[in-house]
Amino acid sequence: MASSDSRVRHSSLRRGPIALRYPEWQRPYQAALLELDPKKLAEHVAEAEAAIFKRLQQLSQSPDGETERQVIEGAICALKILKRDSLNFPDWESGSRGS
Repeated sequence: MASSDSRVRHSSLRRGPIALRYPEWQRPYQAALLELDPKKLAEHVAEAEAAIFKRLQQLSQSPDGETERQVIEGAICALKILKRDSLNFPDWESGSRGS
């Protein structure tokens, strides 16, 4: 399963650099998605979550930003899956809390 995860996570590398629409949180998010070392991955995930949280706080002060909020929602879901599959975090939504 790990090999398919890495293929999916690195498939975007073959396409070349992607212009980031929301770089203040997408840069650390992208770093988390591309990291293979579990120790570094945990750090990158924490940095991405912190950047996303900071941006959500900024967006809460503005009626604009619905599109960015939707993109953030997708990123949060992807980080949850990454944490579950690569860092062995429990899947809280399914009720699976590990042994």
